[in-house]
Amino acid sequence: MIKGNILVIDDELQIRKLLGITLQSNGYKVLTASTAKEGLVMAANLQPDMIVLDLGMPDESGHAVLVKLREWYIKPIMILSVQNSEEDIVKCLDNGANDYLAKPFRTGELLARIRTALRSAAMADNAPVIQYKTFGIDLAARSVKINNEILKLTATQYSLLALFAKNEGKVLTHQHILKEVWGPDYTSQLQYLRVFIAQLRKKIERNPDKPEFIVTESGIGYRFVAVD
Repeated sequence: MIKGNILVIDDELQIRKLLGITLQSNGYKVLTASTAKEGLVMAANLQPDMIVLDLGMPDESGHAVLVKLREWYIKPIMILSVQNSEEDIVKCLDNGANDYLAKPFRTGELLARIRTALRSAAMADNAPVIQYKTFGIDLAARSVKINNEILKLTATQYSLLALFAKNEGKVLTHQHILKEVWGPDYTSQLQYLRVFIAQLRKKIERNPDKPEFIVTESGIGYRFVAVD
């Protein structure tokens, strides 16, 4: 059974071959493009379930391709690139990338992140109730339960957790979280965000000092990890 169609946009032949073999052997159908122009055309015509995009394309910057894709493409986009500066990562995430993995990469990590991105997209489309290892979120009822008991959260704590749940596996930048939860006037209030993250971890993590769910991406933001 095909788990999904993945479009790989990368100018390196060896990377396209490696991803083709790896993804096909794990149940995905792989489509490949070697230029930005070809990738944009294939994305529009074939509507893949996910796109893996390199930043160093020969005919156009991968950053520009990402911006163009996000004008209409709503499914997951993962950046796979040797460009791994904090500035590049934050720019991609702020422009709508779901994840960022630097080359060279570990195959197991790549597959785990692809599974997470596709599962998160499916949940967003189909599931008002999201169940995790130790707790569940009912997005329609705006409630959270641990062991079938309602977890008491403030409105802000719930909004923060719901934002993470809707973006499972995706790295959210500090500025994006602050803007979505508190508004555009709070995008520089990093200490404010850290306080609320600490509060939320105390309520949902078994060990807040070693969080399983809300993982810090140093200098960038946070990632919500469900199972992988």
